[in-house]
Amino acid sequence: MDSIRLIEIMMTEKTEDKKKMSLFTLMGSIIAASFGVQTSKNRERDFEQGQFHHFVIGGIVFAVVFVLVLVGLVKVVMHFAGV
Repeated sequence: MDSIRLIEIMMTEKTEDKKKMSLFTLMGSIIAASFGVQTSKNRERDFEQGQFHHFVIGGIVFAVVFVLVLVGLVKVVMHFAGV
């Protein structure tokens, strides 16, 4: 009976210790990782605290926004260049 209680306490402590990442931390990690400048400390934090599907969705959103910004910049430059 004591071993079951000990396991329950250990499981509760593990779930309480796992903090959730804030939106800004998640975005910062996605941007840093996409440019290849993520620190190992932050990468370890991401694996411990983050959820896989959040990073996948965030990465897809970042990629789409990045491409749209590049297309917009090219269109603006081409417009001012008279082409």
